[in-house]
Amino acid sequence: LEHIATVWQSNDFSRYLFNSSVVAIMSVIINLIFCALAAYPLARLEFKGKETIFAIVVSTIMIPFQIVMIPLFIIAVQLGLVNTYLGVILPNLASAFGIFLLRQAFQSVPKELEEAARMDGCWEIGIWWSVMLPAIRPSLVTLAIFVFIGAWSDFLWPLIVLQDDTYYTLPLGVAKLAEGAFGLNWRLVAAGSVISIAPVLILFMFVQRYIVPTATSSGVKG
Repeated sequence: LEHIATVWQSNDFSRYLFNSSVVAIMSVIINLIFCALAAYPLARLEFKGKETIFAIVVSTIMIPFQIVMIPLFIIAVQLGLVNTYLGVILPNLASAFGIFLLRQAFQSVPKELEEAARMDGCWEIGIWWSVMLPAIRPSLVTLAIFVFIGAWSDFLWPLIVLQDDTYYTLPLGVAKLAEGAFGLNWRLVAAGSVISIAPVLILFMFVQRYIVPTATSSGVKG
């Protein structure tokens, strides 16, 4: 605890913690919305080329981030997103894995729930919001955990898009700690690493009960 207190008092870790929290929370919210909006029509609606579009989306999982890193940075520069929270969030706006996961979850929802909502006069966006999203809550929580951990622990992209240490996230803060005056004291570097992983462990403790699959068919009787 002494090393943790020393690191916290000697460095701007409170700012790094705030930056990481903003980036991770915004990444989760935006990613869930975009992935759910993209996955719903691929799972429940019928239109020409649906399977082809889904295959193209899933195939992008095989593309390493290092390949799209330079185009992403060019886009961030052109949009003026360098040294901004939105610039750090840019790669997490949506993900092929998230679309795949939520599509599979949407397909497991009984059609009776959807048909009942339509009979009640609910629009498509209302069905998506009021019926489908609550039915796939375990999958949403699972995706949220993956996105949160990925955004929280990401080092490479923030290192590229951030030059102002005011916007540094915790991984960059720990790297800066290792390069600074405490570089030779690995106890302090390890204390900084503990600070960076503690929020993830706490989050998992609170949300792990939602990961247990829920039988969505329990909403259908008869």
